[in-house]
Amino acid sequence: MKMLVVGARGLVGQGVLEAMEDADCELVGVSRRAPDFPTRAEFLSVDLTDRDACRAVFSGLSGVTHVVYAALHERPELIAGWQDERQIATNLAMLTNVLDFVEPTEHLTLLQGTKAYGAHLRPMLNPGKEHHPRHPGPNFYWVQEDLVRERAMRAGWAFTIMRPQIVCGVAVGSPMNMTMALGVYASIQRELGELLAFPGGAPFITQATDAALLGRAIRWAGAAESARNETFNVTNGDELVWRSLWPSVAGAFGMEVGEDRPASLVEAMPGHAELWDRMTAKYRLSGHSMSDLIGASWQFADAVFGLHGSQHTLLSTVKIRQAGFADCIDTEVMLAGQLRRLQAMRVLPP
Repeated sequence: MKMLVVGARGLVGQGVLEAMEDADCELVGVSRRAPDFPTRAEFLSVDLTDRDACRAVFSGLSGVTHVVYAALHERPELIAGWQDERQIATNLAMLTNVLDFVEPTEHLTLLQGTKAYGAHLRPMLNPGKEHHPRHPGPNFYWVQEDLVRERAMRAGWAFTIMRPQIVCGVAVGSPMNMTMALGVYASIQRELGELLAFPGGAPFITQATDAALLGRAIRWAGAAESARNETFNVTNGDELVWRSLWPSVAGAFGMEVGEDRPASLVEAMPGHAELWDRMTAKYRLSGHSMSDLIGASWQFADAVFGLHGSQHTLLSTVKIRQAGFADCIDTEVMLAGQLRRLQAMRVLPP
């Protein structure tokens, strides 16, 4: 077995590499930058939008049995970009630039998410189920999925499509990492002498997916006959109201919970960038700037917290459990563990 993990520095890619660490296989990671975490994987550096660079890097690979495609292009305007034709075209081109020069002999995993149920366009039908028809409107998921289905049928390998919900992990610089956004926000509030106020809107019910759990699901799918050519929702297994997690988040930083105070983190948090730099020196942190840590996650946090309106977003996980993957984790336990891990890594203050 030889697994190629494309987008290996991201939330999903890092979760996959961790899940495969003890597997009897060769691991190859692909990203633009070198890994900033321990891994036994060989890493290849390439810009997936550069077709000539992809030809040079991937044409020399042989014996790849499994591909996990977890790469993602986002526009600077994260939420608006989800309907942008340029974003769709770029994501299709990136996947094409991989598959034109290296294909698996056995299996490919493709990542989607809640946007498969149109949650970015209008209230979705709850819970989202894998057999629901494609929503009308733009979505790069569909052009990528059509490409994978066509290539798999032609070449004879299998695929699995995973649809997680709000993936959380410890990857640095992800555009959609709620754990990092929460950790930096809470650290700043504590440094300012503030109570931990919830900055979002009215409560609603949603779910999250631990990046490590998703990695284990992808490992399972690569070997399970019941996962061949199937699509699966995958979440932690519980439901989530973000406001209910606030005592746990506050406890990770020795804080008290304050009154709710709706505020745009996109607007407020960049103004504390210099304070974060001083905190980095004060607490002897790893040296990442706030923008390096967060990427576009402030935009994602405003949306996830329902600052500008909210809806229930629930995914049924019956199908993946019936197929044989029943792993689960309490979301509150997941978040507390990830925050402690980031503190131990000196990414966040203790």
